[in-house]
Amino acid sequence: MADTQGNTRWWLLAAMGAILGVILLDETVISVALPTIQKDLGLSRLQSHWTVNIYLLVLACFAGAAGRLGDILGARWLLSAGLLIFGLASAAGGFSESGLDLLLARAIQGLGAALIFPLSLLILIRSFEEHERGLALGLYGAIGTIFLSMGPLIGGVLTEYISWRWIFWVNPPIVLIVAAIALACWRDPAQLPEPAFDWKGFLLLVVGLASIVFGIMEGPDRGWAQPEVIIALVSGLLLLTLFVPIERSAPNPLIAVSLFTNPSFASANMIVFTAQFVKIVMFVFGALYFQSKLGFSPLAAGAALLPVAIPQVFIAPLAGKIADRFGARTPSLIGVGCGTIGVALVALGMRVGNSQMIMAAFLIWGCCAPFLFVPPRRAVMMSVPVALHGQASGISMTFQLLGGTVGMALASTTFAITSSFPMVFWLIAIFAGCVFAYSYASLERKPVKASSEKPE
Repeated sequence: MADTQGNTRWWLLAAMGAILGVILLDETVISVALPTIQKDLGLSRLQSHWTVNIYLLVLACFAGAAGRLGDILGARWLLSAGLLIFGLASAAGGFSESGLDLLLARAIQGLGAALIFPLSLLILIRSFEEHERGLALGLYGAIGTIFLSMGPLIGGVLTEYISWRWIFWVNPPIVLIVAAIALACWRDPAQLPEPAFDWKGFLLLVVGLASIVFGIMEGPDRGWAQPEVIIALVSGLLLLTLFVPIERSAPNPLIAVSLFTNPSFASANMIVFTAQFVKIVMFVFGALYFQSKLGFSPLAAGAALLPVAIPQVFIAPLAGKIADRFGARTPSLIGVGCGTIGVALVALGMRVGNSQMIMAAFLIWGCCAPFLFVPPRRAVMMSVPVALHGQASGISMTFQLLGGTVGMALASTTFAITSSFPMVFWLIAIFAGCVFAYSYASLERKPVKASSEKPE
């Protein structure tokens, strides 16, 4: 453990929580500003959706690798590099004069966030003794959730009363403060020699995922029969298929795919994937619906999305206590089942044009969301040996981030084909229902005691 005496660790907790909050804020703050950005920069519908998804895609592809590199190279300077990249890209995003400028800034911003996300957690865990880590992690998550919850409202206020550009310009001052605290308070512990980084697996994963997401998002506009779309989809599938046997045979794999032979581990990760899938679509397409169909201002649209976010701040601690007492299966299934009903009610409310029904359905999903994240993560950790907790945590984080990326790609494609907001939400309701059925059959019925044996 690093030397974090006295109040130093609490300064680090505040800094790491704040930067986690900024990363989560950037997932949601842009949602209510999207119609205004699209108009000001002359973006097409697809380009506006890419401004959300390119951030999520780069974040998902690089976050797992960044955590591994932190183990090898040390967290202090790698986190500083991530903060510098994120801050500069945020400033550049605010100065964007074209769609291409904004897309490049968002992609670079995602790279910075990918370095920050896992390393902030690594620093936090190493800053606190074991008996204080639960409290530290709870406060860290609470700070991040508060930022996430306020994202739509902050985006609405800035867009309506100042400029959408300020949703990017608020980031650099926070980044500078966090960087100063991290450099002053954190020193990497002595590092033992680490195994070589799995570059082969990393490249297969990044190129494979990027190709599939490109094919799914571009297919409706370019045409599914176009060579570039077909090549992207086929090559992406081939690379990800090749990724599995290569990772199984790697001595130090980027992702231990053998863990997925455990049904409880696989289904718990699918629930986390689905939760992020639904969350991103709720924020982005919910905001678009309120503004384009119901004529809400950006501020009103942001306020209308608060029922999705606010309950999570208060229910997340309760979800953790329930999972500790009753195990992960029951609260996870309740979360997926009730959350699916909430999404279906959103689709129905949009179909009949009833904003009160939509916001009530948002509230239902907002109350269910903590049960889609907290108990499944407990199931993930309980279904693997203690020695693989770090690997399992990294996989769970990667699945969560991929959920947002794939969700935006599929939702954007569905909307491009149907021009129907209800169809977008029926799609995710059906997907969530399938995950409920799979999880019901797969999640361990009793709390699992992790095996001490390492999977092959």
